[in-house]
Amino acid sequence: MSKIVTHGGLVYLCGQTANNSPAAEGDVTIQTKEVLARIDGLLAEAGSTRDQILTTTIYLRNIDDFGAMNAVWDAWIPAGTAPARTTVEAKLGASSLLVEMTVVAAGS
Repeated sequence: MSKIVTHGGLVYLCGQTANNSPAAEGDVTIQTKEVLARIDGLLAEAGSTRDQILTTTIYLRNIDDFGAMNAVWDAWIPAGTAPARTTVEAKLGASSLLVEMTVVAAGS
């Protein structure tokens, strides 16, 4: 699996999750911040930035966490650059994971 794929001027990031750190377990706010930091790093590595994100799919273990996740997202995404976004409830790969994000962004 590739964490980053670039093609045709686009940057594709596979589903990003929080590390399995004890501090993040059971806290969607901490996990969301961790996921967004990972996305920042991968976008930078690919020559892109968060304001170039075109679409994001967000998977939540529990849709009741939407408000807490969304508050972190809203503080992270630059004003006027919000991408097309879908948020769904889904079973995730590990029981400790509460949020996963897949991103497509424009390259620079």
